Amino acid sequence: MALAKGNEPLLKEIALAEIPEMVYNSNAIENSTLTLEDTEKILAGDTLNRKVNVREIYEAKNLAKITENLLEKNNHPLNVQLILDLHKTLLTHIDDSAAGRFRSGKEWVRVGNHLGANPQFVPALMQDLIDDYHTKTERYFLDTIAYFHAEFETIHPFVDGNGRMGRVLINLQLMHLGLPPIIIQNKSKNTEYYPLFSQYQTTMKFAGFTALFAVLLQESLHKRITMLIAKKIIPLALWTSQNGVKPNVAANKAKRQTIPAFRMREKWMIAQEYKFSDL
Repeated sequence: MALAKGNEPLLKEIALAEIPEMVYNSNAIENSTLTLEDTEKILAGDTLNRKVNVREIYEAKNLAKITENLLEKNNHPLNVQLILDLHKTLLTHIDDSAAGRFRSGKEWVRVGNHLGANPQFVPALMQDLIDDYHTKTERYFLDTIAYFHAEFETIHPFVDGNGRMGRVLINLQLMHLGLPPIIIQNKSKNTEYYPLFSQYQTTMKFAGFTALFAVLLQESLHKRITMLIAKKIIPLALWTSQNGVKPNVAANKAKRQTIPAFRMREKWMIAQEYKFSDL
């Protein structure tokens, strides 16, 4: 927190620069075919060199708009209306009939072998979840966010956009605490992210989400600290060759965040001056 004081403009610029990666990863988790480069071009207003589904273009633009708006003004209290407003932005020009409202009537949803909550109970379940978030203040903060995410995705309150909304809310909750956003990586979704939902739905245990969010938050903090204090930032692969460290050892330590490495454009980076003796 001391390092952040006086550096708020730079920290905001770092977060804004991360938006394409946030958008790309969150949409890719939902099986969007857009690459990171595609996403960057769309958000920059450039033309793609290939044809893509119009829906995917709006998915990128809408999610980026939400993320940027939250970075600009993240002091809105978490409540049902905020979630509905965010969802309306998310699905605008994608499915306007479902945008900004919970499932109702016979709008059941299934993800794999998981069936979302009965539509008639969705509003009450969401209000209960929000009430729990605001009242269970004795919980460790990442446990609170982890439980909210696990339960939100189990309820699956919307016809569409549940995964992307759930990840937006994680970052909103972190920013409410004065912490930076995290990026859940698409590349490891099948090994590190998706299995946690099955575990929660059969055991009601959410510690796996807490652990995942903790590591990703460490990475986000390491990135910001490094960018504030490091003279030069280089690829981890180059750092290993300069310091006589085995690449697989460094990669494993980066994944566990036992070294201050972080990802930029899907590549691990680290301060050039970080020494092997510090491991």
